[in-house]
Amino acid sequence: MAHFSQSLSVLTEFVRPRHLARLLVPLAVLATAALPSPADARIGGYDGIWNVTFATTRGNCSSGYSVPFTVTGNRVSSAGGGRVSGRVNRGGAVAVQVSVGASHATGGGRLAGVAGAGWWRGIISGDQCSGTWQATRS
Repeated sequence: MAHFSQSLSVLTEFVRPRHLARLLVPLAVLATAALPSPADARIGGYDGIWNVTFATTRGNCSSGYSVPFTVTGNRVSSAGGGRVSGRVNRGGAVAVQVSVGASHATGGGRLAGVAGAGWWRGIISGDQCSGTWQATRS
């Protein structure tokens, strides 16, 4: 019986609040450090291949062209066809420049989840045009 009461006193000593706090505080710090912060979760949140379809609303330019873009971190680049450069911020606001041969355009808009939309304007095959774009992430 003496052994049992000695084990019980060790257990009650360990469970006392000050000892429990010594154990829980480091565990809480480790658990918090292991979780991604909201800012970390947003960085790279738009990564992937985005299929962007352009519609012309002003000018004599064809509509319906579709171009793949790549987003890596905060950078936007070409995923094939032409030169694409741009940035996307943590909130999804995107700004890009596109050029294919003598044609070039700039655009802006917003990405969210697996979709995006925005505007563009530029000179396409010598014609000044503008319009909208829609994107889906594959």
